[in-house]
Amino acid sequence: MTLLALTDGVELAWGLGIAVGLVIAVVVWTLLEVLRRTVRDVNEGATAIWTAGKLVAQNTQTTHLLQTTKARGGDLLAELGEHARLAERSER
Repeated sequence: MTLLALTDGVELAWGLGIAVGLVIAVVVWTLLEVLRRTVRDVNEGATAIWTAGKLVAQNTQTTHLLQTTKARGGDLLAELGEHARLAERSER
């Protein structure tokens, strides 16, 4: 059984094919790495926005109680005025 030797043209074609394949692989790897880093940056930004949104929600979850607080503050002010009036009257 005789092995057929490759001609110089075939060897050159294989060498160029492998070289082009390696160049393409490096380019694809570089583009995928750029994409991975971009996705990571976007994910970090989205996480920061989500965290800020949750903090705002925590800080504003009781704003519906402000009207009650305002009303109770008015009641307290009226009560203090009544105490001041009674204290003034008892001093005389």
